[in-house]
Amino acid sequence: MSQAEATVAGAGRAPSPLWTFGILRSELTTTLRRWRTLALLGVLAAVPVLIGIAVRIETNRGSSPGPGGGGEGGPAFLSQITNNGLFLVFAALAVTLPVFLPMAVGVVAGDSVAGEANAGTLRYLLVAPAGRTRLLLTKYASVLAFCLVATLVVAVSALVVGSLLFPVGEVTTISGTRIGFGEGLLRAGLIAVVVAASLIGFAAIGLFVSTLTGSGIAAMAATVGLLITVQIMDGIPQLSGIHPYLFPHYWMSYADLLRAPVYWDEVVKNLGLQGLYAAVFGSAAWARFTAKDITA
Repeated sequence: MSQAEATVAGAGRAPSPLWTFGILRSELTTTLRRWRTLALLGVLAAVPVLIGIAVRIETNRGSSPGPGGGGEGGPAFLSQITNNGLFLVFAALAVTLPVFLPMAVGVVAGDSVAGEANAGTLRYLLVAPAGRTRLLLTKYASVLAFCLVATLVVAVSALVVGSLLFPVGEVTTISGTRIGFGEGLLRAGLIAVVVAASLIGFAAIGLFVSTLTGSGIAAMAATVGLLITVQIMDGIPQLSGIHPYLFPHYWMSYADLLRAPVYWDEVVKNLGLQGLYAAVFGSAAWARFTAKDITA
């Protein structure tokens, strides 16, 4: 039974927490089973593999990839991978966070409402007694779940590849101190969660864009286009005055979690900014969706 059919079947019954959990589970299952979603996750999982193989080849050639090692530079933490495979997790997140991860989230968020409208199933979902607000919250929750799943796919893939290709052991922090592998693993997990949380503001933007159109492709393209535009703005020195207010500005602050002691200031600024974007664009999405004339 499809999500729309399951929702119609439940019409006439009072909404309940169990019903809400059921539609959320259905939404998550539908999202994660789409071929497009699986392809996105496959690409994200392949990035750490490519990085690990490239670093391994360079190591076998006798050169050290990264700053200070005779290589041509690269993303943060790249030069540390040969000493500790756990750093492949940090390097892979540094590579995927600026573009690949948010693009994947933009595709899922942009298609969340507009895709249903384009397929003609949105009005059937609204037959259920839960109402538009609960349906929109469910859509947003499923996008947030995808943010976490996508980030964990990158982290786990990097951890496996790093452990297979390079030695693992004590971790040297940015501050120069050393911590045990177990604590390093815990910090890697915390970093993955922070990276996923860094995408909640952009996910709300994608959800809002998705309520503006009935075309899933148009919503996805607009969301990704907005991401690229804001990333370009964040890289222009002449616009430094607005940089702290752009949603991707503090994305790389997760690196401060590898300091000893942990430096929380930039991380807190990042999470606060993401919460503000989520509140503003989530409210805009709600205002638009609750007043929208659903014809498909």
